[in-house]
Amino acid sequence: MEIPPQEAPPGPGADADADADSEEAPTEAESPSAAASPPADGRLKAAAKRVTFPSDEDIVSGAVEPKDPWRHAQNVTVDEVITAYRQACQKLNCRQIPKLLRQLQEFTDLEQRINCLDLKGEKLDYKTCEALEEVFKRLQFKVVDLEQTNLDEDGASALFDMIEYYESATHLNISSNKHIGTRGWQAAAHMMRKTSCLQYLDARNTPLLDHSAPFVARALRIRSSLAVLHLENASLSGRPLMLLATALKMNMNLRELYLADNKLNGLQDSAQLGNLLKFNCSLQILDLRNNHVLDSGLAYICEGLKEQRKGLVTLVLWNNQLTHTGMAFLGMALPHTQSLETLNLGHNPIGNEGVRNLKNGLISNRSVLRLGLASTKLTCEGAVAVAEFIAESPRLLRLDLRENEIKTGGLMALSLALKVNHSLLRLDLDREPKKEAVKSFIETQKALLAEIQNGCKRNFVLVREREEKQQLQLSASMPEITVTAPQPLEEPGDLPAMGAQNGGPSPGPGPDSDSDSDSDREEQEEDEEVDQQDQQRDEGGADRSSSAPCPALVPSTDSLGPGDKSPPGSPSSPTEQRISVSSPGRGHKVFVVTRVESPPERPEPPVPPTFVSSPPPSPPSPPASPPSQTMDIRDPESPEAQPQPEPPQAGQPLPNGLKPEFALALPPEPPPGLEAKGGSCSLEHALHRPQGASKLEELLLEASQEAPRDTL
Repeated sequence: MEIPPQEAPPGPGADADADADSEEAPTEAESPSAAASPPADGRLKAAAKRVTFPSDEDIVSGAVEPKDPWRHAQNVTVDEVITAYRQACQKLNCRQIPKLLRQLQEFTDLEQRINCLDLKGEKLDYKTCEALEEVFKRLQFKVVDLEQTNLDEDGASALFDMIEYYESATHLNISSNKHIGTRGWQAAAHMMRKTSCLQYLDARNTPLLDHSAPFVARALRIRSSLAVLHLENASLSGRPLMLLATALKMNMNLRELYLADNKLNGLQDSAQLGNLLKFNCSLQILDLRNNHVLDSGLAYICEGLKEQRKGLVTLVLWNNQLTHTGMAFLGMALPHTQSLETLNLGHNPIGNEGVRNLKNGLISNRSVLRLGLASTKLTCEGAVAVAEFIAESPRLLRLDLRENEIKTGGLMALSLALKVNHSLLRLDLDREPKKEAVKSFIETQKALLAEIQNGCKRNFVLVREREEKQQLQLSASMPEITVTAPQPLEEPGDLPAMGAQNGGPSPGPGPDSDSDSDSDREEQEEDEEVDQQDQQRDEGGADRSSSAPCPALVPSTDSLGPGDKSPPGSPSSPTEQRISVSSPGRGHKVFVVTRVESPPERPEPPVPPTFVSSPPPSPPSPPASPPSQTMDIRDPESPEAQPQPEPPQAGQPLPNGLKPEFALALPPEPPPGLEAKGGSCSLEHALHRPQGASKLEELLLEASQEAPRDTL
């Protein structure tokens, strides 16, 4: 069909060019008949397409804030909650729950989470569950108990949605509700995934079937705050357990998993559990009691146990038809586990051979603290094997051997093992003695049972004392100072002496040098001793002042610790006595002063009458060891020891580079008198031995000459 000239389509630039539209506008105005008639092909012209947007202020006409789930929970009272619940029951035309009303009236503190909302045994239909929302929107609980409430799919879905929205509980019990169905489990899975406060879910005796398990598995795999999950008697064998175990491989929050009474078999189900233990190291408790794991299934589980370096703490295999064959697998896996503390093998026909297979693994394992062997077909032979484990175990706390035929021989072995073991606190045995052919053995069994209990009580007391001692050590404000052996002239409990021995002062040129162990009290005592020593030097002469500190410098060799090592080249003989003077923490070495003397002339460790005069009854003077160890051996200016040096004044270094504090080593003398003069004469006579004095001065001279090299 030919197009008339006036209706010719515009050029290719007309659709994209705005000027072309403006030029066509007058043309359309001039020919109204053309504008009124549509084009023959039915297409609108390009000029009719217009798009406009409102201004920024007019785009958003309004906004609605999300509903606050706690808008009804502010400053709420018990009467308000009860009134709201009763009104909801009247509106929904459902019965009120008297048990709930009694609990609401007993609540006092409504600001915090209430301990428990107990609805156990109450029949909850859909309308009754809807009325409970008036309570959940105002109150929060720690435990919500919905056990055996005959929930159906509608009621369970409504309750789980409320608990998820209002975060009503941290512990939820939905056990023994067999009709919650697929929609109920789907709502429960949504609650597990979305509720961050839910930590405990008890769903025992509530079937989790094939069509419901995927929802729960997905919730546990993606994100869940659950730490404890009870799924006992939930018909998990087969596909539900496979989905659950696969999901839990990536779950790092679950700590306790209870799968008892699920008829788990020893092939596929046990293989899934073994894989779970290989990959999940955060699970701490795995309860598999009353299943059909068998020896073949235990082999799979033991493969997973070998990977549990840290994680699984408790494994319960009670009543799984395990025999001595399975104990061989478990005995090989136990040395590899480092976290397993509780192992319950009760009610399995293990027998004596099984315990023998398990014994070496238990001895090699150093983590098992509690072992359950109740009703495991043990006799005296098996008890002997258990006793060997008890004797070797330094950590075992509890052992259960009830319901076994353990007679006199086994009890005797257990009693002997307890005499060696100091950790076992509880050993469970049958109270009544077993029948014996010899009647006198029954009395022997009673005596052995009493002895075993006394051994456990003894261990309990020892553990209590040990814990108290550790607490005292931890609570002590000052660190302990250990001394290898007491000094001969040192009184017990002398803290300044121990401080000087453990952290000795640094060598210094005079008595005013810094010392880590000195205190104001010690300085005051030293000043008093200096005054007393001046009087002694006036009476005793120069020889006594130079050689008198030597007896105090030389303690017995028993007091030397293992760290007191002599420098290379120093003489060592049975007649040598050494004392080390060190300055820990300041970079100085350890110096040793040695005195050599013949055995008959060696002074006795107690206070001898020849060396020390009897002290006066006045308050005892400070011990000689602290000032005697403040040694200055850095004086290189004393090439030779003078035989008759003059009495040094306070503050001046003594011959051989020693500090004047060495003069304080002499015990204080009584006031001048007959006894004092006699004691001084005897002491002076003893110290004027030519052989001992000359050797001592030579050794001190060598120490003073080596001092500049050692201190650098």
